[in-house]
Amino acid sequence: MTTERKATGPQTPVVPINDGLFYGGAWHAPLAAEYLNITEPGSGRFLGRAAIAGAADADRAVAAAKAGFAVWRDTAPLERARIMKGVAAKLRLHADELALLDAADCGNPVKEMAADVMTAAALFDYFAGLVTEMKGSSIPMGSNAVNFSVREPLGVVVRIVAFNHPFLFAAGKMAAPLAAGNAVIIKPPEQAPLSAIRLAELIGDMLPPGVISILPGGREVGEALVGHRDVAMIGLVGSVQTGRAVMKLAAERIKPVLLELGGKNALIAYPDVDVDEAATAIVAGMNFTWCGQSCGSTSRAFVHADIYEQVIERVRQQCANYVPGLPTDYATSMGAIISRAQHERVMAFIASAKQDGARLVHGGKVPDNPALAQGFYIEPTVFADVSTDMRIASEEIFGPVLSILKWSDEEDLLRDVNGVDYGLTCAIWTNDLEKAHRMAQRVQAGFVWINEVGRHFLGAPFGGVKQSGIGREECLAELLSFTSEKNIHVSLRRVAAKR
Repeated sequence: MTTERKATGPQTPVVPINDGLFYGGAWHAPLAAEYLNITEPGSGRFLGRAAIAGAADADRAVAAAKAGFAVWRDTAPLERARIMKGVAAKLRLHADELALLDAADCGNPVKEMAADVMTAAALFDYFAGLVTEMKGSSIPMGSNAVNFSVREPLGVVVRIVAFNHPFLFAAGKMAAPLAAGNAVIIKPPEQAPLSAIRLAELIGDMLPPGVISILPGGREVGEALVGHRDVAMIGLVGSVQTGRAVMKLAAERIKPVLLELGGKNALIAYPDVDVDEAATAIVAGMNFTWCGQSCGSTSRAFVHADIYEQVIERVRQQCANYVPGLPTDYATSMGAIISRAQHERVMAFIASAKQDGARLVHGGKVPDNPALAQGFYIEPTVFADVSTDMRIASEEIFGPVLSILKWSDEEDLLRDVNGVDYGLTCAIWTNDLEKAHRMAQRVQAGFVWINEVGRHFLGAPFGGVKQSGIGREECLAELLSFTSEKNIHVSLRRVAAKR
């Protein structure tokens, strides 16, 4: 169990013992003998290495997963649940260690990554409790027949996960398909694979061989897994571009996909809300702690003209609470960008906003702390007087850049909120619940908060519309999506016996 810690400076993570591929209940060297050196985005230091799986490795892993599925499918649901609850307990036991490894590997602050481990454990417990809810139904057929449906696991499923919550996604995205009786192959993020490798070290022997696999690598192994004839379903947490590529490959074999993609999410502040409350929500919703590297970040704040300047000033003041620092220090409130390429991309967006005439309210540059010189850091950045035709108002930046837009007419507001290709989250802040409910019905988003922001609720379906994805997660619907429904018709007509 994780405990409160005093800020004692940067901590040293423990890296996994293994650097290979995990499938069939064992560790394997990559067939091409290729490895990737992993460096800390917060310091530039070498952290460890991970195997790079290829298409031939994918073939072997899928074959092992098929064998594991044959065992796991026939494991009684309550026994699957018992094993999964044991996994949850193991994760909690190692929460501090896993959080520190994730912080070093992906750049998010260690204090926050501990919460990620606990959420992953909670997902295992939650879906373990739903194993008896994979129910079919009966259909009346009269007195001469019985007709009913049953739900069955799909087989081998692949989940490709993103770098912003490496452990939470690697572990948590296993839970629903495992509860349903599937074998699961995780392809961790190429930028931050180490906590997924450590996950296999911790729980690999708790399930039958082949039931879980960890295949780090890049595009080659991803494409091989998505297009594999023996993979039944694909789940992805990633960009819209990657989602399109996954759908295209999956379509060739008519296999289902579950996609959680990008967002350019809106927070709407009405004039009747307290300006301090509005500013607090705007800053919290931006997820500056993660450097804005969150698909659910409310990176577009639409503030009513009556409170516009007041809110901007309070947002500027509150940004002082987020100071970039070394991710492995428990005192750090804001971490690092994942890579040099992403850092350069975010800085280019900041430059474009200045060129387009947006007003810089806070940040906008690399911190001058010499202790951070070797990492990828950007100050929390806020632009006001943003218009919808600016790039920062329409494109997902995946960095700590907040756009504040002024509104006065509700119909114009709704047009602008819905005027992007994304539709993941939206936050509405007002004391007029009639307005809030009406706006919640009209915004194009899959997950809406009213007088709340950023939080997920276990059991509440999370997912997007438009280019933000397909399907719902963290709920019963996620579990059922990893099953197929089979109808069985039984005629009660007596059949003549063999003579």
